[in-house]
Amino acid sequence: MVTKTRATAAEALEGLLFDGMTIMAGGFGLCGIPENLIAAIRASGVKDLTVVSNNCGVDDFGLGILLAGGQIRKMISSYVGENKLFEQLYLSGDLELEFNPQGTLAERIRAGGAGIPAFYTKTGVGTLVAEGKEVREFDGELYVMERGLTADLSIVKAWKGDAEGNLVYRKTARNFNPMMATAGKVTVAEVEELVDVGRLDPDHIHTPGIYVDRILQGVHEKRIERVTTRPRETEGAAAGEEV
Repeated sequence: MVTKTRATAAEALEGLLFDGMTIMAGGFGLCGIPENLIAAIRASGVKDLTVVSNNCGVDDFGLGILLAGGQIRKMISSYVGENKLFEQLYLSGDLELEFNPQGTLAERIRAGGAGIPAFYTKTGVGTLVAEGKEVREFDGELYVMERGLTADLSIVKAWKGDAEGNLVYRKTARNFNPMMATAGKVTVAEVEELVDVGRLDPDHIHTPGIYVDRILQGVHEKRIERVTTRPRETEGAAAGEEV
C-alpha cells in the first residue's frame, strides 16, 4: 500500500508544483485554511498560479502571502473584501479575477468533483455574472450555464485524519474543503490531529480517503480575520448599578 503520510508540508507537495498550475485552496476567510501548505507553496517560488478559493486571505496571512510574493496570476473567488493588496493588484490590472456568487462557486467545485462539466442556475441571470455565458429557458424561467471546476492540486485542511486519508472537519471550518477534496487531480490534506487507522468513526468521516493522496499533521496559528468584540461589562454595570 502506498504511504500517504508526510512529515512536512514541503514533503507533501514534492513533485506536485509547477508554474501556471491551478490550485484549489479550502477555507472561508481564515477559517479552515491549509496554512502550512500555503506557506510551503510560498517558499517553493512557483508562479503564474490560478487559485480557486472563496477569498484570498488577508494581506500577511493565508493566500495573501502568495499575492505578496507575486505568485498568483488569477483568482476564482466569491469574496475579496478583506485584502487591500488584492484590491490594488486587481485595479492595476496585475491580477485577473473571475467573480462568482458564493453558492455558484460551491456548486461549480462540487460539479467538477462529481464529473459534471456544466449545470444551469438562475443565480446571476440578467447581471454581469451572466455576460458571455449561455442562457437557456426551462419551464418559462431563464438559467445561466456555469462550468464545473477542477484543479491540478487541491489543498485542504481538516480537524482529524488518518494514514489512509480519511478526514473529519470541525464545524464551520468544513466550508469549501470537502468539495475541493474531490475536485483536484491530486489532493493534499493537512490536519490538526493524525490518528491511527480505525480510530475514526466511519459514520463521522466527511471525506473518504480515496480522495486524498497525501496527508500531514500541521501546527496551526488559526488567526482571526477581524476581531469585533465589545468591552466586558462588570457585574455591577450588568445589574444596573453605578460603578
